[in-house]
Amino acid sequence: MRELVLGEILVAPFIRYVFLALFIFVPLRLILVRVGLMRAVWHPRLAEASLYICILALLNLSA
Repeated sequence: MRELVLGEILVAPFIRYVFLALFIFVPLRLILVRVGLMRAVWHPRLAEASLYICILALLNLSA
């Protein structure tokens, strides 16, 4: 994947994956909260961070 050029600033493709993972994570998190799965985990914030990292890693591997 090529760099994104904003003005004279080059933006690495990884930064696009960070924002894409965020756009995937937010609705998924809302679904998990609504279903009640987040109450079943020991540490919800740690589970959310782990889920975000997994989504980001999958996006990075798919490129």
